[in-house]
Amino acid sequence: MTTLMIRDELSSGEVINEFTLEVLDDLMTVRELIRSRVYEEVRLFNFRKPDYFTGLVQPSDAEVALNGHKFRAKRTVDWQKQYERALDAFGENGFIILVDEQQVDRLDQVIQLRAGTQVSFLKLVPLVGG
Repeated sequence: MTTLMIRDELSSGEVINEFTLEVLDDLMTVRELIRSRVYEEVRLFNFRKPDYFTGLVQPSDAEVALNGHKFRAKRTVDWQKQYERALDAFGENGFIILVDEQQVDRLDQVIQLRAGTQVSFLKLVPLVGG
């Protein structure tokens, strides 16, 4: 088992979320990395039921709020829908992934993981009027 440090960052360099993720293999594709990350964040959200969802992508019926994404009423999140939204966002350059400061750009790209590997999900914000 390998423990990864996962960070969500803005293009300004600000870290907005950070947690560890344990994965079974030391080789995995970018697609598998996204799946593992989304599954774990949704599992924890559904277990803890906090007021805000601070995951990789916004659930379809949540409102953007200062501290994350807020639902009108407490509910569970479907990890598979979040996973599909995350894959779409990756394909549309909604975020980029850096593994130990090296960008990965294909879902089928195999990455080597080791204890302490840092994975950054850099959330990109579209420019207004551009």
